[in-house]
Amino acid sequence: MSDDQDRLFTAVDALLEHAVAPDAMPAPAERKRLREAASLSQEQIAQALRVRRETVTGWESGRTEPRPPKRAAYIRLLDGLAARFPAPEPPATPARTIPAPLAAPGVQPDAAAHSPRAPQRPEPARTAARKQAAPATPDERFTNGPLAIVDGDAAAYCIGGLVLDCPLTDLPALVEWTLREAKLGAPRLHRSGKDSDPLIVLTASAAERLGLPPMLEDRRGLRLPDDHPVVRQLTAAKWKLTKRGFGPWARVYRTADGARRQCVQFAILPWDALDTRAWGPANQLEPAELARLLGTYATRVHTPRGSTAVTGLELMTALRPPTRAVKDPATGGWVSGPMPGSLTEPVECAPPEAPDGHPAVAALYPRFYQRTPDQVLNEEAYQWARPLTDAECMKPNVVGIDVNMAFAAAANRLTVGLSAPVHVQRPAFDPKLPGSWLVDLSHITFDERLPNPFTPNGERPQGPAWYATPTVAYAAELGHQVTPLEAYLRYEHGPYLDAWYTRLRDAYIATMADLGITPGMPEDQFLTAMATYQQTDPVAAAVLSAIKATVKGGIGKLRERPRSGGWRPGEPWPALARPTWRPDIRAAVIANARINMHRKMHKLATDADLYPVAVLSDCAVYASDGPSPLDFLPYKDGKPLPGGFRLGVSPGMVKHEGTQSVLWAEGLTEEHGPDVNIARHIKTGTLSSQDDGE
Repeated sequence: MSDDQDRLFTAVDALLEHAVAPDAMPAPAERKRLREAASLSQEQIAQALRVRRETVTGWESGRTEPRPPKRAAYIRLLDGLAARFPAPEPPATPARTIPAPLAAPGVQPDAAAHSPRAPQRPEPARTAARKQAAPATPDERFTNGPLAIVDGDAAAYCIGGLVLDCPLTDLPALVEWTLREAKLGAPRLHRSGKDSDPLIVLTASAAERLGLPPMLEDRRGLRLPDDHPVVRQLTAAKWKLTKRGFGPWARVYRTADGARRQCVQFAILPWDALDTRAWGPANQLEPAELARLLGTYATRVHTPRGSTAVTGLELMTALRPPTRAVKDPATGGWVSGPMPGSLTEPVECAPPEAPDGHPAVAALYPRFYQRTPDQVLNEEAYQWARPLTDAECMKPNVVGIDVNMAFAAAANRLTVGLSAPVHVQRPAFDPKLPGSWLVDLSHITFDERLPNPFTPNGERPQGPAWYATPTVAYAAELGHQVTPLEAYLRYEHGPYLDAWYTRLRDAYIATMADLGITPGMPEDQFLTAMATYQQTDPVAAAVLSAIKATVKGGIGKLRERPRSGGWRPGEPWPALARPTWRPDIRAAVIANARINMHRKMHKLATDADLYPVAVLSDCAVYASDGPSPLDFLPYKDGKPLPGGFRLGVSPGMVKHEGTQSVLWAEGLTEEHGPDVNIARHIKTGTLSSQDDGE
C-alpha cells in the first residue's frame, strides 16, 4: 500500500468515527444517501480525500467516477457508511430520475453520458417546452462538446455539467487523451469548412501540475522559450507548435492523418488568455461555471481560437470558407477551388485604404508624412460634441441612448468587394458598387446642432476626400449631386458578412433571452430589465460581453496593424498575407454604422426638432425633461417615430446608456474644456476611458 493511499484511509477512518458499507461502487443516488444519512457534507468528504467539492458532486450525480487511489478510499468510506446506515426497503414506485445539469444550447446532456469515462444516467425530466422541439442530434465524434476546463485535480469540466477524468502527468498525455478519448470538438459551420479543434482551458492549478510557470517571463513575445521542459516534451512526442509558440493561446498539432485533424487548442488562464475587457469575471469563475460560459459561447458563436477579435475573424472564414472541392475536368478528380462569394486570396489594397506604415504608403510618401483627406480614406466612428443651447440648459437631464450591436447591424445586407480594386478616373457614382471614391462633399450643409455625416469628428469637410460607398450613397440619398474625381472599385462583390451577422445576431438574441430580455417586450419593461440584467446571471452577462467584443474585434481585425516589435514602417507584416486582411471592408462597415446613426438623428431633427448634444460611436446623448429615453424619444400615432431610434433588444435598436444632470454636463465642459465628450462618460458620470458604449 502506498503512503498516499494509507493517508487517505486514515482520513476516511476519522470520518467513520465522526459519522455516529460489497467491493463494487454503490449507485450514485446511494452514495448521496449514505453521506446525508451520516450527516456528512460534501466539503468534509472532499477535504478527507483531497479533492474539490465539485468532484464529490460529480461522483454523487454519476457524471464521473473516482480514479485510483481515491477510488479505493471512497469505496472504503461508502462500505463503512452502508454498514451503519442500511438502505430502506425499495419503494413500489420507480426510482426518481436525477435532474440533468444545465446544458449549453444545442447540447443534450444525455449524449455526454455516453463518454467511456462517464457512467450511464437515467433520462432526465423534460419540460413541456422542450418536448415540443425535436432535440438536435449531436455529432458522435464530439458528444462531450467543444471544450473542457481542466483543473488541478485532473477533472475536465465540459458543457452540460459533465465532468471527465483526464491525465495530468504531462502535456503530451493530455493531448493524446483529448484526441483519442475525450470526444471534444465541434462540427463545421459550412460543408466546405473545417471542424473546430477541441479547446482545453488550463486553470492555474492544472498549469502548475503540467510544469507550466505561473506567468510568462517573455512579456513581449508572450511564449515559452523553445528550451522549456514542456516544449521539449512536446517535441520529443512528435508534436508541433505554430510559429507563435506556446503562449496564452497555443495550438499543438501533428500533420493530419488523412481527413482526420490532429490538433488541440490550449488556453492558459494564469497567462491572461481571457481578457477581462471581453470576458468579464471569467478568470474568477469556478471550472464548472467557466465551462458553462465558454461552452455557451462556443455553441452559439464559435470555439474560441484566441482573443474575441481573433475568433470574430475565424468565424468569418468558418461561415464562408475560401475554397471548396471541385472536379477537375481533365482528370475527373476532386481538387481545391475558390468558393464563390468568399474572400479566396490576399489582394492588394488601394493606396488610400492602406494604413500608415503600409508598403504602399511608404512607396508614395516620406516617413512621418501626414496624409490629407484627399490622400487617405478616413472612415471611422463618430466622436463629436457641441455646447448645449440655452433651451437645452433649461432641461434637467442629459440622456444617452446606445445602439445595440451597431457594427453587426451595419454589416447586415452590406455589399462588399471580393476582388482587388480597379483604379478609375472620373467614374459615374454607383451606390451598388463597393469601393473608395474621391469626391467633394463640402458643399452639403446641415444644421450646426447635427454632426456632419461625412467626417468622424462631425465637422464639415474642407474639400475633396476619400469615402467608402455607404457615405457617398447617403449624400445621393439626401438629394445632392455627387461627382467623383476618381475611385478604386471592386467589380466582384457580394454580401460576404451576412452569415456572420446572422450567427452573431442569433447568439446575441439567445443570450439576452437567457437574461430575461426578449424582442417585443413593452418598452418600459425592457428598460427595467436592462437596468439589472447583469445581476440576473453573471455567466450569461459575460457571454453577452464576449459576443459584443467579437463583433467589434472581428471588424477591427480586417485592418490588423503590425504587432511585432521588430517591424519597421514600409515593411509588410504577417496579417497582409490573409485573404481577410481587408481595410476596405472595415471602412465600409464603419461608414455604414455612422451613416445609420446620422440618418436616425436627422429624422429626429427634421420631424421632432430634437438634436443630439454629443455622439460617440454608437451612443447619442440628448437633453431631456426626464431621466428616461421615453421622456424625449418622439412617437407618432402611439408608435415610435418611423425612421428614428426605437427602444428594443434587436441589433440596430437602442437601449438606455445612462442619465446625468445638465449641471453635470456643463460642469464637465467647464472643467475639462470644450473637447470633452459627455457621451463617453454618460454611463458612470465619471471620467473613465472605459465608458465607450458597447
